[in-house]
Formats: sequence, structure tokens, C-alpha cells
Amino acid sequence: MPTRRTATVEFVRGSVRGSRRRALASLPSLFTLGNMFCGFFAILVSIRGDHTLAAVLVGLSVLFDITDGAVARLVGAVTPFGLQFDSLADLVSFGLAPALLAFTLFSEGQDGWDPLGWVVCFLWVACAAIRLARFNTTIDPTADKRYFIGMPSPGAAGVVLASVFAFGDDMQGRDRLWVLLIVAVPALLMVTNIRFRSFRSLVSPKSGRPYGLVATAVLLVVGFAVAPVVTGIVLAYGYLLAPILVPVVAPLAKLVPARLREALS
Repeated sequence: MPTRRTATVEFVRGSVRGSRRRALASLPSLFTLGNMFCGFFAILVSIRGDHTLAAVLVGLSVLFDITDGAVARLVGAVTPFGLQFDSLADLVSFGLAPALLAFTLFSEGQDGWDPLGWVVCFLWVACAAIRLARFNTTIDPTADKRYFIGMPSPGAAGVVLASVFAFGDDMQGRDRLWVLLIVAVPALLMVTNIRFRSFRSLVSPKSGRPYGLVATAVLLVVGFAVAPVVTGIVLAYGYLLAPILVPVVAPLAKLVPARLREALS
């Protein structure tokens, strides 16, 4: 027969386990909150004219966005609330922040009537919102989980921030109409049916083959340490052009030994 002491001990243990589960369940939301904070901060510094810092903050938002999904899958805390919260944070960090960053560069901080810049930057926000809403409402169990339908908003935002680092001084001014292409092209790709590779399995903490993740991490660290601007441009524009480049480069993969391909997969 259980005594009062054993019942108390079991109650305390159950409370501790419940507290741990609640703490683990809230952990991904903390990373999502970090994502939203960096996006909001990027908006504020864009208004002040510090475009480089704004681009850095959007880049941090991308890291937080990758991390919160990986943490959620690691602790088994993938919930409808987390999905919706993540989308709202993404709309701030990868919808509003890149649009305002591009607009402040294009308009040089002036408040005059600038319909072309307004329309293109609103196009970005609208496409990001449509992309996120479509992602949340389209659940197809037969879909290939290795691909996104439409360019994901963090990848699109990466094109803007990489361009700021590479061409920031040349992007300012209303005569720089090519700047609007940097906004319009990724924006439209977000709402197309073009497939973009998802690297969710690569960064999954439960992956049984972490070699691809380790190799990618090493290459990125070395690239950003040696040539950060070039690495950022290759990464962002390479992903932008991936639907065109992959079919061209795919035949070359046959030259890689099968064991190496299996280890990196």
C-alpha cells in the first residue's frame, strides 16, 4: 500500500517532469521570439539609415528561424501554436524588414512620393504573407518533404541582405532601378509553384547521418571567415537560381563516388 511519503514523492516527481516538459515545449518559442526581435530591430535601424546593421539583423533572424525548427523537432514540441507563431515572426523578419530595408536604400530616407518603390516593396510584403499563409494551410501528406513549393521567405530575404553587403553603396538612389529587381524577382518566386530544395533533413538533430551537416557547416564557416561577401552572394544567388542550375549540374553528381554521396546525404 502506498504511504503518504511515497505519494508525496511521486507527486513531486510528476510536477518536476511536468515542469521540464513545459520548459522544453516553450524552448522553440524563445528562438522564434529572437527571430521576431531581430526583424523588428532591423526595421528600426533601417529607418535610422544603418542598412548594414539591418542586414546583419535579418541574417540573425534566418539563423533563429533555422534553429527554432530544429529545436522543436529535437524536443518533440512541433505544435499548431508554434507553427502560427513562427509564421508571424517570419512575416516581420522576412516580410516587413527586407522590404523596408530595400525601400530606405532606394528612397535614400526621403519621405517624398515614390510610387514605384512603394509598389515593389509592398509586392514583397504581400508575396511573403501569401507564401506563409499558403505554407500553413497546404498540408499534403503525399508531398515530397525535400522541397518547398515556392521560394521560402528566409531564402528570399537572404538575396536582399547579401545584395546590401555586396552592393550597398550602389543601391542608394531612385535612379537605381535595378535595385527593384532584387526585390521583385525573389518576391514573385515566393508565390510560384517552382520547387526549391528544403534543407530541413540536413539540419535535423535526429539525422542519423550528420556528415552533410558537418561538411556544410565547415564550408560556411571557412567561407564567411575568408570572404564573407562572396560567400553570401554565392549562397543567396545560388539558391535563387537553383531551379535552373540544379538540372544543369545534376549530371556531374554521377562523377562523385557512391559511398561519398551516401555519406553526405
